[in-house]
Amino acid sequence: MAMLSNQDLIRRVPLFANLTQEQIDDLAANVTKRKIKKGEDVVRQGHNSNALFLILSGRAHVVMTDSKGKEVILATLKAGDYIGEMSLIDNEAHSATVQAETQMDVLVLGREDFTRCVTNNAAIAGAVMRGLVQRLRTADQKIVSLALMGVYGRVANVLLDMAEPIDKGEMLIREKVSRSDLSKMVGASREMVSRVMKDFEDQGFIKTNKDGGIRVWERRSKPR
Repeated sequence: MAMLSNQDLIRRVPLFANLTQEQIDDLAANVTKRKIKKGEDVVRQGHNSNALFLILSGRAHVVMTDSKGKEVILATLKAGDYIGEMSLIDNEAHSATVQAETQMDVLVLGREDFTRCVTNNAAIAGAVMRGLVQRLRTADQKIVSLALMGVYGRVANVLLDMAEPIDKGEMLIREKVSRSDLSKMVGASREMVSRVMKDFEDQGFIKTNKDGGIRVWERRSKPR
């Protein structure tokens, strides 16, 4: 990645897919590359970073903490996603912390350059708007899940959201998912989540691979 120019890196970001070469060159002169260590905060709840962070590689959790220190994981971000646009738009502090789950490579774009970019390019403004709407829909779904579903249903939804299809009726979560993270995603204790996962395994809904990945079957069937 070190050999790639800023222009090459910008072309990899879906948000900037419709920029002209002139716009890419202008943007490339104003972004900086940064490495984020595993466990490091990209942005912090209650603070304002005055920048947009575009993920080139790695994963991050969006974490909200209440006044008692209890954490809830709202979402997982990966390459192609971006962080900080809400704070740049309304000039308010970040509503959640984004913490690197793995080492990450990001591009950083400051407030003034972000504002100019959105103002001068309708395609980027539209993409940012669609991204905000999608995050609002996801938040609505999470609220409904927490309010109306039991822990079994919430865990099942999270597993299905994280999995990718690999065969008819079979899906795979490639990355290892800790019980601690799952508990923060579904708003339940770690012990309860462990019990649910064991029940799912006993019933043939899931199977944990040796590398930590999880095979998921959408309907009850015995693992092959």
